[in-house]
Amino acid sequence: MANIGFIGLGNMGLPMAINLVKAGHAVTGFDLSSVAKEAAQDAGLSIVNEMIAVTKDAEIVVSMLPNGAIAKSVVQEILPDMADGSLLIDCSTIDVSSAREIHEMAEKSNKLCLDAPVSGGVGGATAGTLTFMVGGSDEAFAKASNALDIMGQKAVHCGDGGSGQGAKICNNMLLGISMIGAGEAFALAEKLGLDRGKLFDVISTSSGSCWSVNTYCPVPDVGPKSPADNNYEPGFAASLMLKDLGLAMEAARDAGASTPLGKHATDIYNQMSELDHGDKDFSAVINLLSKLD
Repeated sequence: MANIGFIGLGNMGLPMAINLVKAGHAVTGFDLSSVAKEAAQDAGLSIVNEMIAVTKDAEIVVSMLPNGAIAKSVVQEILPDMADGSLLIDCSTIDVSSAREIHEMAEKSNKLCLDAPVSGGVGGATAGTLTFMVGGSDEAFAKASNALDIMGQKAVHCGDGGSGQGAKICNNMLLGISMIGAGEAFALAEKLGLDRGKLFDVISTSSGSCWSVNTYCPVPDVGPKSPADNNYEPGFAASLMLKDLGLAMEAARDAGASTPLGKHATDIYNQMSELDHGDKDFSAVINLLSKLD
């Protein structure tokens, strides 16, 4: 069993850390929030009041942070006190350039590093069924394998440093686009007087089949249970989708890639945010589409 430090014990980080504790690892956690600290202590984590203390005797340090600037600042602070050859796993969803900078900092400090953003939401974090998209060296990936297996059900080694973030934003850009397409289809069907259950039966078994319809249908009482059946309370909030689309657009600009549908999807989710619906599930975009001319 390993000594693991965990920085960032919010909605995603805390259940991930709890699963490591349940598996027998010694986990020391840090978070700025007193609420998060209390919840972590109740769950059996050892909590410290100074971030640097999580690195003491830690073979692995996991971070789950809000954005690239914060992630870089945290890494810059903790790297000097991490043991040579120890491993940093940054599970934050951040911009590709920041992820690459973090890898460079770790390499200069003689530490192993992975960028390992996740898919699966809070439910997946709690159940230990997350998918990790991982960038970094073969040596770092091998060292992380046990921890990743505990926190998730699949870890895909996507390539060198920054590749995990790249894969995550490409996936979520496609998801944002496809959910808008699903919403448009069901909104049109309603105006045509079609039964949405019948349309689901057609799409889910025809060429329009996709995860946004088959698994996460944006209309209630159709297909498997989804946030649409719970007044669009989020599994994945629209504000988070907007964040990921913004990261995708930034990466596209840096790479010189054309992403016209990604840009349009960003504009649509930005409209949701401006209407104060960012706290709703991203599939609630159908309600905006139904009102657009």
